[in-house]
Amino acid sequence: MIGIAAAWILLLLVIGGLTLERVIGQAITTNFDDNIEYLLTAMIRASEVGPDSNVRLIEPLGEQRFFEPYSGLYWQISGTGNEPERSRSLWDRTLDDGTSHSDEHVHRRDSVQFTDEPLRIVERDVVLPGSPIIWRFQVAQSRSALDTQMRTVRRTIVRSFAILALGLIILAALQTVYGLWPLRRIRRGIAALKEGDRSLLSEPMPVEVLPMVQELDGLITHNERQAEEARRHAGNLAHALKTPLTVIMNAASANDPDLADLVTRESATMRRQVDHHLARARAVGRRGQTQLRAAVWGSIEGVERAVACLYPDTRFDADGPRDVMVKIERQDLDEILGNLMENAAKYGGGSVFVTVSRDGDTVQLLVEDDGPGIAEADRSRLFDRGVRLDTSKPGTGLGLAIVRDVAEIYGGSVTLESSEDMGGLAVRLILPGA
Repeated sequence: MIGIAAAWILLLLVIGGLTLERVIGQAITTNFDDNIEYLLTAMIRASEVGPDSNVRLIEPLGEQRFFEPYSGLYWQISGTGNEPERSRSLWDRTLDDGTSHSDEHVHRRDSVQFTDEPLRIVERDVVLPGSPIIWRFQVAQSRSALDTQMRTVRRTIVRSFAILALGLIILAALQTVYGLWPLRRIRRGIAALKEGDRSLLSEPMPVEVLPMVQELDGLITHNERQAEEARRHAGNLAHALKTPLTVIMNAASANDPDLADLVTRESATMRRQVDHHLARARAVGRRGQTQLRAAVWGSIEGVERAVACLYPDTRFDADGPRDVMVKIERQDLDEILGNLMENAAKYGGGSVFVTVSRDGDTVQLLVEDDGPGIAEADRSRLFDRGVRLDTSKPGTGLGLAIVRDVAEIYGGSVTLESSEDMGGLAVRLILPGA
C-alpha cells in the first residue's frame, strides 16, 4: 500500500510539475517577447525612407543598451539590395535576417548564430511609405536573463515538489501503518487465544475493524458452543451406553441363563441411543451448509405415503401454501415430520391434519390428531429421551427428543399444545424460512 501510494504520488507530482513548469515558462517567455516587441514597434514607428532610399531612424530609441557594444540588446533593419542598418551594440556583427521565410506579422524565434550568446529575436516585414522595398525589422535580446529565470523556476518547482512528495509519502506511510495497526492487535489477540490467555478478542477497536472483531468473536463463540455440544452429547452417549453394557457384563459374569435375550434387548437399547446421536450429529454437520433448502409440501406428501402404509386406516389431510421452503436438510425435515405424523397416527383416533403457514421469516407446521391428547403437566416430560406415556404401543421414546434436538440445531423449536379443532394433541414445529 505504501509503495502504490508513493508511485501514484510521484507520478502525479511529475505530471503536475511538468505542466506547471510549461505554463510558467510560457508566461515568462511571453512577457520577455512582449518587451522586445514593444521595442520593435517603437523602431518601426520611428523609421522612414531617406533621400538615398535607405531607412533611417528619425528619433533615437530610448534604450541605452542599443548604444553599448555587445550589450545583449540589438536591432537591425535590412532590405533587398541595401546594406543593413544596425544598432551600435552589434558593433561588427550582423543579425541573420532569415530571408527564407516571410514575416508579415510579428515572428518570434531563437537564434544561436552567436555561439557565445544565444538570442531571442522578434522580427517583422514592413513596407514603408515611398519605398517599394520590403524591409525586415529585427530586435534581438540575449536569452541569458530568460534562461536564468527558467532555471530558477525549474529549480524551485523541483525542490518544492520533492519536499511535497516526501511529505505526502510519509503521510501515506503513517496513515497505512496507523490504519492497519489494529490488525496487529487482532493478530496478537488471536495468538493469545491460541495460547489460552483469553477466550475472546473483545477489546476497544476502531469502528472500521470492529465488525470483523465482532464476527471473529461470534465465530469463536460458535465453535466453543459446538465443542461444548459435542462434549455434552459424547458424555450423554457414553452414559446411555454404560448402563446396558453394565447389565450385559453382570449377566455374563453371573452366567445368567437368559443372557441371549438380555443381550438382544440391551443391544436394541444401545442401537436406539446410537441412532439418536448419529441423527443429531448429521444435523449438526449439515447446519454449516449455506444452501440448505427443503420444500415443505414435498416432504409432507412423501412422509404421508410412508406412514399411510403403516396405518392404512388413518386419514391424512394438509392445508397451506404449497411453495413454502425451509432452511433445513430434506432428510432431516423428513425425519422430523415422520416422527410427528407417525406419533399422530399411532396415538390419534384415525385423523391427522397438518397445517402449513408463514410467520415473518419463519414457517410453522401444526400437526394435529383426534386422539385423547396429553395433559399439560405431562407435555414437557415427552421431550426427555426414553419417556413414553403409553407403553401399550411399540416405541422407543426417542421420537420427540430427536425432533426437538434436530429442530433446535437448525434454529427452530417444537412445542406441544391442545388441538382446538380436533380435540387431541397439536405439535407446533417452527423452522427458519428459506
